[in-house]
Amino acid sequence: MNAEALRELLAVRPFEPVEVELSSGQVFHIKHPEKVMVLKNTLVVTDPEKDRVQWTSLIHITSVRKRQLSRRHA
Repeated sequence: MNAEALRELLAVRPFEPVEVELSSGQVFHIKHPEKVMVLKNTLVVTDPEKDRVQWTSLIHITSVRKRQLSRRHA
């Protein structure tokens, strides 16, 4: 995935959470677009709850998909 396509996906309003899967199998759960930064060749994902910042090269992104939200049925 290229940087511009990823930026466009993150700019959709209202924002829908997405999962970014890497070639290693690791998955980033992006709940808020302000918690990520897309650079020319790099994705930076922050997780303030775990006090963590992770960098990955865009060439390692194998898929980006909307998160499936579980819904309770009454």
